[in-house]
Amino acid sequence: MNRAEREAAVRRVMGERPVRVPPELYPDAVRRGERLLRRGRLARRTMWLLVGLAAVAFAVWAAYAHPWVEPPSQTTPPVDDW
Repeated sequence: MNRAEREAAVRRVMGERPVRVPPELYPDAVRRGERLLRRGRLARRTMWLLVGLAAVAFAVWAAYAHPWVEPPSQTTPPVDDW
């Protein structure tokens, strides 16, 4: 099926009357949609909580370790007074 045939098939399907959905499916669809929204909201809140905890952990580490300070020299200075 080439592109023109696919486009014609899509136009034919879209031009037909929409299929009637049984009314008893509506409450199930609403319940499922609400559950998906709740799960997404919970996932986003959990992600932001983890990001916040990581930022706090980094700040505490940085305050304790002082990574911006140059580390002390590992060699001793020369001794001149012997």
